[in-house]
Amino acid sequence: METQHQAPRSIDHLVLPVGSLDVARARLSALGFTVAADAIHPFGTENACVFFADETYLEPLAVASREDCEASAKAGNVFVARDQAFRFRKGEGLSAIVVKTDDASADDIRFRTQGFGAGEMLEFARQMRFPDGREINAAFRLAFAADLRGPDFFLFACQRINALPTDRGALLVHGNGVVGISRVVLVEDNPSDFQYLLELGLGQRDVTAHSFGISLLTANASVDALTPEGFSAHFGSTPRRKGRGLEGAAVVFHSRDIGVTEACLAANAIAYQKVGARLIVAPAPGQGVLFVFEEQA
Repeated sequence: METQHQAPRSIDHLVLPVGSLDVARARLSALGFTVAADAIHPFGTENACVFFADETYLEPLAVASREDCEASAKAGNVFVARDQAFRFRKGEGLSAIVVKTDDASADDIRFRTQGFGAGEMLEFARQMRFPDGREINAAFRLAFAADLRGPDFFLFACQRINALPTDRGALLVHGNGVVGISRVVLVEDNPSDFQYLLELGLGQRDVTAHSFGISLLTANASVDALTPEGFSAHFGSTPRRKGRGLEGAAVVFHSRDIGVTEACLAANAIAYQKVGARLIVAPAPGQGVLFVFEEQA
């Protein structure tokens, strides 16, 4: 199977289902991140995002209204339906990689044509509030890609219908010195089984195979799919698994100064391991996967 010729996509954000936004806000703040104001989606979920200077962000996602979520899922909302399934099986973690697109409709056709379409496109809008008082109506169009063999992970392309300001002000300044996302790490017993999904979703046909799995370079970060043994070798811990299928396992962040990061973690009594030049923080409530901090090259 081949993808169409295209430039590798940029990662837009990562979806991190959490049990409580309050718990996630407390945990992420203790890790040194600046967390945006809570925002409610029109289909029953809510988020409190962490934005970075490299124009990526984390989306901690919680349930604001169970009734609205259930109704939306029954009506065919893929985003909510997959979130509900993820929560049932795993609770918290990393459920999706989201890539930037200028044409979600074309992506939807491409995903379906290649056999990885995950359901109907989704278009919605919500208010976004900035620390300086600005409020913007953010509108999005989403196209979904997934592999039925991997129920705990999917990708989607996100098109912004109206442009958001690139300057998010104080939201981009983090006490831990983080300026962006450098790697997203997935785990699967045989990562090459999911190579085509990753190629298609990330727009990258150049796949590097190695003894620990496979790696793909997006336009702004790396996505690695590792075996459990490979993950343990890289990060010194064994990921929690729910059987076969890709699962989100770690996010690696760029720090402008790893000394600043370490001082921040220590000051906030965050337990971490120092492995070479990296700082590794184990998952905790509100932070469902391993967080790794590296100094920006």
